[in-house]
Amino acid sequence: MPARTLPTIPIADVRFRNTAESCYVTIGTKVYDVTDFINDHPGGGDLILEHGGQDVEEIMKDEISHSHSEAAYEILDEHLVGFVATDKVLDTATKSQKPAQIVPLPPSQQGMAELKINGVSSKQVYAATGMSSEEDLSKETDPEFDYRAHKFLDLSKPLFPQMWYGGFSKDFYLEQVHRPRHYKGGDSAPLFGNILEPLSKTAWWVVPTLWLPPVMYGTWLGFQNLSSVLEAAAYWALGLFLWTLVEYILHRCLFHIDYYLPNNRVGITAHFLLHGIHHYLPMDKYRLVMPPTLFVVLAFPFWKLALTVFAYNWFAAVTVFSGGIFGYISYDLTHYFLHHRNLPAWYRQLKKYHLRHHFADYQNGFGVTSRLWDWVFNTELEMPPAKVVKAA
Repeated sequence: MPARTLPTIPIADVRFRNTAESCYVTIGTKVYDVTDFINDHPGGGDLILEHGGQDVEEIMKDEISHSHSEAAYEILDEHLVGFVATDKVLDTATKSQKPAQIVPLPPSQQGMAELKINGVSSKQVYAATGMSSEEDLSKETDPEFDYRAHKFLDLSKPLFPQMWYGGFSKDFYLEQVHRPRHYKGGDSAPLFGNILEPLSKTAWWVVPTLWLPPVMYGTWLGFQNLSSVLEAAAYWALGLFLWTLVEYILHRCLFHIDYYLPNNRVGITAHFLLHGIHHYLPMDKYRLVMPPTLFVVLAFPFWKLALTVFAYNWFAAVTVFSGGIFGYISYDLTHYFLHHRNLPAWYRQLKKYHLRHHFADYQNGFGVTSRLWDWVFNTELEMPPAKVVKAA
């Protein structure tokens, strides 16, 4: 079998694993899950738990306490689950047998880390996500190994009950949900595992099929009943423009409410269902566009707002709202295509920008169809300089 690529595990996560239900120890940069060995330890499980979440290199070499044999280290190697992300090692996934040679990048490349083996640099990864490029988003995750390493969600089992009964803290949940995984073959991981499963999936074509006809009708009403074509076009364009702001606000202030979440399972599970699952499984094509029921719930307040603001003319409200809903349709389709389609050259930078939000920096880059409001509100992602091709 080919060697596995071992993940890195945040030092805070390692420190957290210090109980009989989940116990990690480290030696240098190596992380070991010794939970299954607690009851088999010759010196008793209490000795392991005493050092749970800590580095055990010195205690294992301490001859006064008990110097451990080569066999003990061989047993540990069987429980290796990854490498620790310390202050110097922000984050990297590697097959290397020399993890002590992992070194940090210069300060100018903040948020990334690299591996050097015998002076040769390997790939760089982002500390927040554990990924280095958009290609990593489509690399298949081994469910068994991922669960053993992170003790978060098992992709082979329904995710909703695991979220509800998992007892995850908010900080641990946020750290894990923003480290993308990819389900085998690009299919959808089970969410409910029962008759509700089909209701959790929405194909991209459902959006234009359901919402374009009422938008076209609302637009027709506006153009038929307002005083002029120019007035109707102005109201419709206003709705489209306002949508770009709504898109940004929803993405930043609702979908990424993140650190304002209540630290309980209701808030955390709701966050996961609303948007967290998209960051956890960003290439799941059936949980990417907005389900019709959720759209109705979110759109209704905006319809009431349009009626209030344009109370002087019902047709103006309908026309503005129609332009806004057309903007939403464009957003959902654009969002899908950015993840799952090869795009024309003029669209590729937008694709790179959005996927960078997933694999590099989920705390910025909230615009999907446009970078305008990211620029206005100073949340624009820093993009690497374009490659210059010199003429021969």
